[in-house]
Formats: sequence, C-alpha cells, structure tokens
Amino acid sequence: MDKQRLKGTLCALLCVSLWAVIPVVSKLGQTTLDHHQFLFWSSLFSFVMVAGLCFVTGSLKHLRNYSVKDWGQSTVLGLLGTYLYFLLLYKGYAGGKGMEVLIVQYTWPIFVALLSVVILRETLNGRKILSLLLGFAAIILILTKGQLQALSLNDSSLLLWVMAGAICFALFSVFSKRIKLEANSLMLVFFGVATLASFISMLVFSEFILPDSRSLLIVIISGVLVNGLSDVLWLWALRRTEASFLAPFIFLTPLLSTLYMLLIFSEQFLPVYGVSLVLIIFAGVINTCRPGSNEGGKTPPGSQLQKH
Repeated sequence: MDKQRLKGTLCALLCVSLWAVIPVVSKLGQTTLDHHQFLFWSSLFSFVMVAGLCFVTGSLKHLRNYSVKDWGQSTVLGLLGTYLYFLLLYKGYAGGKGMEVLIVQYTWPIFVALLSVVILRETLNGRKILSLLLGFAAIILILTKGQLQALSLNDSSLLLWVMAGAICFALFSVFSKRIKLEANSLMLVFFGVATLASFISMLVFSEFILPDSRSLLIVIISGVLVNGLSDVLWLWALRRTEASFLAPFIFLTPLLSTLYMLLIFSEQFLPVYGVSLVLIIFAGVINTCRPGSNEGGKTPPGSQLQKH
C-alpha cells in the first residue's frame, strides 16, 4: 500500500469511527432537548465548523459563482440530506430502540439502488436485485422482530419514520450525482439550510431553549466532530485514494455503532438484530462494490456526504 492510500485509509477509519457515534450522541443529546432542538443546535455548530473550513481554504469565493439554479438545487438537497434525514433519524433515536433504528437507518444504500433505477435510469441488474431483496428482508425482520405473523405497522410507526428519513437521504444521494459544485462550499450550503429549516421547525413544533451544560457538550461533539470534522476527513480520504476502494469502509459504521451502544447503553442484542445487521451490511457492500470498475478517485460532490 503506497503512502497516499495509507493516509486515505487512516482518514477513512477515523471518519468511520466518528460516524458510528451518531446513535450515541443522538440518544445522549436528547435527554433535555427534543429532536427539533437537538437538530438545530447540532446543525448550527456544523455550519460554524464548515464555515471556518471554507474561510481557511478559500472556498467561500465559490458561492459567488452559484447560479439561481445552483442555489435552488443545493437548497432542496440540503432539505433532504441534512434536515429531513436527521430530523427523522433523531426522532427515531429519541423514542425507539437504538439497534432497531440503526438497522433501518442503514437501508439508505438499498433505496439508492432502487431510486437510481427509477430516477437515473440505471440498469436493474442481478447485483442490485440481490441487494434490494437482502435489504428489504432486513426491514421485515426488524418490523416483525422475526415473527412474520406479528407485523403491525402501528406498532412500528417510529421505525417507518426512520425509513422515510432513509428514503430522503437516498434521494439526496441520487440527485447529488447531478450537481457539479465545489464540495466545501456545497457542504456549507447544506448545513446552512439545515440550520435555518430546523430553527423554523423548532419554533413551530417545539420551542427555543438553550442547552444545559451537558447537552451543550453533546451538540458541540455532534456538530463539530461527528458531522463536521468527519466530512473533512472523508474529503481528505477521497483525495488520496479511489472512492471505490473507500466505499466499503462505510459499512464498518453500523458494526462500530452496535459496539458503542452495547457498551454505553447496555442494550439487549436480540439474534434478529444480528441477522438483520448482516443482511444490511452485505446488501450495502454488494450494491457499493462494482467489480472491474475504477473510479480513479472521482466522486460526485454530493456523494462525499453519503455516510450516515
């Protein structure tokens, strides 16, 4: 392994270890904050962190070149990928079982495969069909707790909201393939949209409150490290090695998240969780790895955020 690939691998591993903390900070940060409030404060700190990055790297100048169409597209993408996805995800972690929410959260790569066929007219080949079948099998297992006759959508309503969030992130990922804008400035717009949208929804559906000292520490960790620094590390990794080489690292995230939750929250780990987790990871790897392809390190701007 050459030095550039080694550096890229180390950045990716550190990045994945931060992504995996999402379930932990989501649950810890919502002891005194609801999901609207937690999203606002987390998004605000992410926006500040990325704004600092853009200032240091000189990426702010790219915003002047955005057309009206660019602003419209990036705003819609921000609403899908950094607002709705996280709003529904945080709602799930606030009221649901962490392991179940985690598994449903990672259905987004499966929905990417499906939506790419519908929206981008990509070919529905055997690899994608197998990925979809495995992914939806995992969903059914989680919704039914392994007892197919016990399926009740009312009892699983919270997980369905999380699944809706996963679909939002899949739409974000698919449409991001069509946008050609500088990555750092685009990230700034995404987090700016999330901050503004979450502030409005907080005022409408909740209330504005200042986090206490404990919650403030969690939202800073979430905004600056888990959502901010992690994106920077992912960008650094992508610049040093091929996206196709790094893509499978994404699926280490749910494994690490599972370990974190078991250690910190002592959550009960049912056998059905293990089976579903294996199905989701295997489905994602099948869909992500393209035998014989070489992306040469090139990746669409939006795909740099496809990690949660």
